[in-house]
Amino acid sequence: MSSSNTTIFIPKPQRSKFLLGGVLIVVAILYLIASTTQSTSKYFYSVDELKSKGTTAIGDNVRISGAVLGQSITYNADLLELRFTVAHVPGDQDEVDAQGGLAAVLHKAVSEPNASRLDVIHNGPMPDLMRNEAQAIMDGHLNEDGTFVADTLLLKCPTKYDEELPAQVNG
Repeated sequence: MSSSNTTIFIPKPQRSKFLLGGVLIVVAILYLIASTTQSTSKYFYSVDELKSKGTTAIGDNVRISGAVLGQSITYNADLLELRFTVAHVPGDQDEVDAQGGLAAVLHKAVSEPNASRLDVIHNGPMPDLMRNEAQAIMDGHLNEDGTFVADTLLLKCPTKYDEELPAQVNG
């Protein structure tokens, strides 16, 4: 039995085409990663932080969080327009924990008449969890009139789950 060493030879013009193609693929991948990261990277603001920026925040694409004031919720089903107000909640998780957790912080925020507040408009169907003391996490921008236009809206309602949890644990 004889062993034969077979070497695949690629002519130089084809080699440079493969190399160029590989470089173009790597550049395209890096471009996609960079553009996706830039479009999804938004600074997370509390209501106080956004308000402190004043007019410099107008038009900036940001993420904001606040406690929904139940009495402020209005929904126009014909226009699919949801309007509500959020109150300031701390953005630091350590501060939230120190104040007794998210449910306590949300309750305190809507009960405190001096808490900073921000009016919000969102176009789309009214979410099931839209209620008093829900945490609203929104992506959008601040209008010139000081209203936050939410492009996306995520709601958390910890008080709904806090009452159910002990029964689940105790069985």
